[in-house]
Amino acid sequence: MRSIVYSQSGSPDVLRLVERDVPEPGPGEVRVRVAVSGVNPTDWKSRANGPMEFAEVTPNQDGAGTVDAVGEGVSEFAVGDRVWMYFSARNRPTGTAQEYTVLPVDRVVRLPAGTSFDIGATMGVPALTAHRALTVLEGGPSRLHPGALEGKIVLVAGGAGAVGHAAIQLARWAGATVITTISTEEKAALARAAGAHHIVNYRSADAAAAIAAIAPDGVDIVVEVSIVRNAALDAEIVGSRAVVSMYADDGGDTAAVAVRPNMVKNTRYQFVLLYTIGPEALSAAIEDVTAALIAGVLPVGEQHGLPLLRFPLDQTAGAHRAVQEGVVGKVLIDVESR
Repeated sequence: MRSIVYSQSGSPDVLRLVERDVPEPGPGEVRVRVAVSGVNPTDWKSRANGPMEFAEVTPNQDGAGTVDAVGEGVSEFAVGDRVWMYFSARNRPTGTAQEYTVLPVDRVVRLPAGTSFDIGATMGVPALTAHRALTVLEGGPSRLHPGALEGKIVLVAGGAGAVGHAAIQLARWAGATVITTISTEEKAALARAAGAHHIVNYRSADAAAAIAAIAPDGVDIVVEVSIVRNAALDAEIVGSRAVVSMYADDGGDTAAVAVRPNMVKNTRYQFVLLYTIGPEALSAAIEDVTAALIAGVLPVGEQHGLPLLRFPLDQTAGAHRAVQEGVVGKVLIDVESR
């Protein structure tokens, strides 16, 4: 089979295409014939920064495809089942940037009927992270479903990114009023297509005043991509006992948070890292995302607010470089010929 591998940390140039034997699933594992592999910032950061956990690594956490073989004791899946995958390269040497990958059954999720592989390949890191960010409000829901966030106001910072896109869709599905901040009219169009009710261009408007006009009592949940840049704004626009869910370190390693404004409002600052949210929260996210997929509320593509940028498997280095350079949209690798 064709596989992308790297044997040392570094630039995208360390990625190379090789031929490897098709792996066999062990007990409790399934083998998936990968159709589409999704690339996330965590994939290039792992490749670039190391350390190397294994002598050779195939990158990419997320993907979608078809179950090709099952190991001993597996009853949850059968050959031919269409699935999406998450944590594929988490503490394992082989991710989804290859024609076949083997995973434990608990890292494989059935795709609902009619859900494309493209959608499946975007569900892992972005959708599960967005779910966590939306479910840590004090007194708020720990599960998402229609009506779960009724009456709540959600601000999605950076609504044109993959996590922001999923957060807009999930929050709207759950009944929230959704505001998003963007920097260009092109990104505004994407956030609007994703379903945001209100768009605030922070470069051409007073963002705090614009958000306060929409939410005079303050925002309940901030899905925050850059607390480093937005700490002052967040402290100003949140309401009483709000939560700022910080899922990225965009902008630097250290943020300055004003004490008094946040203390007065009893603001909660919640760090969100998908890999350490715990099994209960992870299971809830997978179940709720599956329900949202069945409801058809997580579409992708430019017309739905998330442009898809496609690369063939032998150009995985270019796919990683695009994500590393901050391209707008979701980068997918076509492992199977389209």
